[in-house]
Amino acid sequence: MVEIENVETVTGAALRRIADDSDMPADERVHAESAVTEDTAEALAYLVDPFDLIGEVPGVDLAQASWSSESIDYDPDSPEWDLGEDDGRGNDEEDGLG
Repeated sequence: MVEIENVETVTGAALRRIADDSDMPADERVHAESAVTEDTAEALAYLVDPFDLIGEVPGVDLAQASWSSESIDYDPDSPEWDLGEDDGRGNDEEDGLG
């Protein structure tokens, strides 16, 4: 999970990266600019390369990566945000690990 604190800054950085890409064809540039302006996940995808993030991790062969986004109201103190909930585990203290 990533929290984007300033959508305009992320979008602006992505637009600058697109503008600086002299190898990008004009029609692709128009599509890319539209995509990053309409979807923050697309903007983030132009700034962060998943292959760079985990390309050197032993035992990992990244075949495909994709981004998606969803606006949510995040409350870290809410029990609804228990990170161990989805995997069937509780938190470390409940598991006797903490």
